[in-house]
Amino acid sequence: MLTLDELRAVSAFNVACAEQVIDLFEQAHPTDARPRAALNAARAFVRGGSRSNEQRVAALAAHRAAKGAEPPAAHAAMAAGDAAASAYLHPLADGAQVGHILRGPAHCVLAQQRRAVEPLTRPDAIENVLGYVTAQVIEVLLRYPRVRHRGREIASVMGELDARLRRDSTRGPQ
Repeated sequence: MLTLDELRAVSAFNVACAEQVIDLFEQAHPTDARPRAALNAARAFVRGGSRSNEQRVAALAAHRAAKGAEPPAAHAAMAAGDAAASAYLHPLADGAQVGHILRGPAHCVLAQQRRAVEPLTRPDAIENVLGYVTAQVIEVLLRYPRVRHRGREIASVMGELDARLRRDSTRGPQ
């Protein structure tokens, strides 16, 4: 069972990551508001609004916007869409559900790596993303199986994030 507070924590993590890169999409596609709408729908849920069809519809629209964009804008749009979709994380201990927790942050990592101005190395982008994770998000993540690396770059980054969060969770307070 996942509580609304836990779902909001996961969504807040995704929102914080997407906010770091949304400008990359908006600069490349200034008239396409779909990723921003997804981010706003996710933010409304984080701030106490209900889960609604708004998050689902906005997530799908942002993902469609990503298909028409080049990296890093595509990754930024995906991160925004995933932020909205994260409100629909299910309590089933299924590896596919981990995407609702880590796919948006992984797209954020890739967007930060590929941005034209001051790109980050992957380790630095991962550190940046991990700066937004909370203990509650890690507690939720630990209920799910590890991410499987399937050769796709996004799965690889998700695996790196997953491994770091699981490893760091076993160290206890520093």
